[in-house]
Amino acid sequence: MLPINKDILRLSLPSILANITIPLVGIVDTAIVGHISDAAAIGGIAIGTMLFDLLYWNFGFLRVGTSGLTAQAYGKGEGVNTGERVNAECRKILTRSLTIALIAAFLIWAIQALFVKAVLAVVPCSIEAASVAKRYFFIRIWAAPATLMLFTCKGWFIGMQDTKSPMAVDILVNVMNIAASYFLAIRASMGVEGVAFGTLIAQYSGLLLTVLIMAFKYKIIHIGLIEMIMSLRGAELKRMMALNGNLIVRSLCFLVVYVGYTSLASMYGDTELAVSSILMKLFMFFSFFVDGFAYAGEALVGKTIGMSRADALNDEMSATKSLNDVVRSLFTWSMGVGVLFTLIYGIWGKTFIAAMTDDATVLVAAERYIVWLAAMPLVSALAFMWDGIFVGATAGKQIRNAMIWAAVGFVIAYAATFRWIGIQALYVAYFVHLIARVVYLSVQWKEMEIDYER
Repeated sequence: MLPINKDILRLSLPSILANITIPLVGIVDTAIVGHISDAAAIGGIAIGTMLFDLLYWNFGFLRVGTSGLTAQAYGKGEGVNTGERVNAECRKILTRSLTIALIAAFLIWAIQALFVKAVLAVVPCSIEAASVAKRYFFIRIWAAPATLMLFTCKGWFIGMQDTKSPMAVDILVNVMNIAASYFLAIRASMGVEGVAFGTLIAQYSGLLLTVLIMAFKYKIIHIGLIEMIMSLRGAELKRMMALNGNLIVRSLCFLVVYVGYTSLASMYGDTELAVSSILMKLFMFFSFFVDGFAYAGEALVGKTIGMSRADALNDEMSATKSLNDVVRSLFTWSMGVGVLFTLIYGIWGKTFIAAMTDDATVLVAAERYIVWLAAMPLVSALAFMWDGIFVGATAGKQIRNAMIWAAVGFVIAYAATFRWIGIQALYVAYFVHLIARVVYLSVQWKEMEIDYER
C-alpha cells in the first residue's frame, strides 16, 4: 500500500469509529425520556436539542478553521520541535482559537434567555413541551465553554495529523453522556433534568481528557491569560477571523438547506415528514463514514501546502504534483465509500427503512424515494471530500461561495418544480444543492492557484 493511502486510513478510520457512536446519544436520550415521561417531555427534549443545534451550528468554524490553519502550520514546522514540544505557530493557533471559543461561550451565556425566547416564539409547541425544553436548555447551557473548546481542540488535533485523540474524546463524551443521563434520569429519579445534567457532565469529562492529552502527549501544561490576550492581535488574527467569517456564512447557508428540508417536508403531512426524516437519518449515517475521509483531507492537504511553503518540497512543480497526488488518493477512497453505500442502499434500502419503522403507511410511501437514497452517496461523497480539501487549503472564500450557490440552488430547484411533482421537488432540491457544491468547487480547484510562497 502506498504511503499516502496508509496516511489516509490512519487518519480516517479513528474518525469513522468515533462518528458511529454519535447517533447513540440521541437515541438513548429519547428512549430514557420516553420511558419515564409523556409525549410532551419527548417533544420538549427534541426542541431543547434543536435549540443547541441551532446555537452551536454557528460555531462550527472553531473546528473547521482551526483544522486547516493548524495542518498548514504543522506542515511548515513538522508539528513538533526538539523534545516533542509543539512548534510555536501550532501553539499560537490553539491559544487563539481557545480564546475565541471562551469569548463565544460567555456571549452565549449572556444571550441565553433572549435566544430561547426568540426561538420558542417561532417554533409551534405546547406549553408543556416548551417548559421541558427550557428546563433542559438552562441546565445544559452551562456546558457551553466545554463544548466550544472541544470543537477547537478537535480541529487542532486533526490539523496535527492526530485523529486518535479526538476519537478517544468523542467516545468518552458519548459513552459518559449515555451512562450519566441514564443514572441521573432513572436511578436518581431526576427525569428530564437528569438527561441535561448527564450531557453537562459528559462535556466536561471530554474536556478533562483533552487537557490530559495536551499535557502528556503535546507537553502543553497550561496556557496563561497573558498568552491568550497576546494571541488576539496581528496579521494572523485577521487571517483567522476572515476565514471564520466565511465559515459562519457557510454554516448559515447549511441551515437554509437542512432546516428548509425539514420545514418543507412537514407541509406534506405526517407520513411524508416521517419518510423524509428516515431518509435523512440514513443519509447522515453514510456521512459518518465519508466524513472520516474528509477529515483526513483537511489534515493531509493542509500539511502538504504547509510543507511547500517551508520549502520542504523542491519546487512549485513538485509541490503541485504532491498536492494533486494527495487529492487524487482522497477521492479514490471517498468515491469507494460512495459506491459501496449506493450498492447497499440500492439493494437493502427497504430493509433499512423497515428497521426504523413498522408503520405500513410510511413503508409504502418510502418506496418511491429509494432511488434518491441510493443516488445520494455518490454525489455527496464528492461534495464532502471537496469540503475537506478546501478546508485544508484554508480557502474560506471558495467554501463560502460554494455553499451560497448550493443554498440558492436548493431554493430555486424546489420553487421551480414543486407545483408539478409535489414532494419529489424536495429531493430534487437537495440533490441540486449537492451538485452545485461539487461543480463549483471542482471548477475552483482547477482555477485556484495555491500561493506556496506565502
